[in-house]
Amino acid sequence: MKNFLIPTTLKDDTISAVKSAVSQSKNTDSEIILVLVSEAPDTFSSSSFLREMRSSLTKSQEEVLETCRYIIDHTPNCKLKVHNQYGLSAPIFKRIIEVFSIKLVILTHSYKQETKKIHQYLVQLAGNQKCPILHLGTESNKDVFKKALYIENAEVNIHVKDVQQFLSENFSFEIVSQTASFEDNFENAEPFLSEAISKHNIDVLVETRKGEKIKFKKVKKENINEKLGLPVLSLYEELV
Repeated sequence: MKNFLIPTTLKDDTISAVKSAVSQSKNTDSEIILVLVSEAPDTFSSSSFLREMRSSLTKSQEEVLETCRYIIDHTPNCKLKVHNQYGLSAPIFKRIIEVFSIKLVILTHSYKQETKKIHQYLVQLAGNQKCPILHLGTESNKDVFKKALYIENAEVNIHVKDVQQFLSENFSFEIVSQTASFEDNFENAEPFLSEAISKHNIDVLVETRKGEKIKFKKVKKENINEKLGLPVLSLYEELV
C-alpha cells in the first residue's frame, strides 16, 4: 500500500497534487491524506477550544475539496482522508508520517508560499523526515512524469545507478541526464540546464537532501523548482 501526504490550505493546485498522487500510486491500494494544520487555540476553556476548532471552509476551498473527492471516487483502489491537525511539533509530525504509513509527501507551490509560521514549520519538518518529497512545479498542468534530470551533490557519494534503482522500485520515471549541483552558480548554469531539459524532454528533477536545523528566515531562498518551474523529487540521502 502506497500512502501520500498532501499538506494543504485547499488552493487550486491541491487538485494537481491529488492527480500526481494518483499517477504515482501505480494502480495499487493507496490512501491520500490531505492535512490541514492550524495553531492550537490559546485557551483553558474546553468549550472555547471546541468553538475555535470549528472553522468553516470558504466556498472556493469546498469546491477544491469536492473536486478532489470526485477524482478519488472515480479512481479504483484509492481513498481520500482529510486530517485536521491543531498544533504541530517535530514528534507530532513524525507520528503522522508513521501512523498513516506515508511513502511520499507532496508539497504544492502555493503551500510553500503560505506566510503563517505553522505552514512554514511543516515544510521544514517534512524536509527532516526520511520520506521522499515531491515539490510540484509552478505549472500545475502536468501530473505524470517520465524523464528526470538528476542533480548530483559532489559532497555526497551516491551513484546515479543507486538513485535510478530507488526510482524504479518506487516511482514511474527514469533518469535520462545528470548535472552537478548548480545551487550557488545558477545564472551561469541556467543556459545549459535549459538546453538539457529541452533536448531530453525532462519533466522532473531529482535531488538528494539531508536533515537541517529549522530556521525561520524573513527572506525566503528561492529553491530549484521555483527557479526552473519543474517539479523536484527530493530523496533523503540515507534512503538511497
